Amino acid sequence: MKQLLVFGERDDAEEVAETLGDWFPGLGVPRVVREALAGEDDAEDAQWVVVLEGAGEGGLAKVNLAKADLAKVDELVSRYEGWREEG
Repeated sequence: MKQLLVFGERDDAEEVAETLGDWFPGLGVPRVVREALAGEDDAEDAQWVVVLEGAGEGGLAKVNLAKADLAKVDELVSRYEGWREEG
């Protein structure tokens, strides 16, 4: 399962990606991508997304993250005024 961590600032997204790579080495360092908001043409309205591939609960996950791990991820993300979505 894919987890998407969404941020307003690139620096925040890159710092979180690096931290998560340290916390969960099996994932490697997650990708950081720029994503425009739906219906927005202005590049300033783009968001930065950290993509955690193969992370989640269950047998198909490359790295199984327990609910406690996901809570830890959520706490980290909220410190940078971001949020997590399942993709």
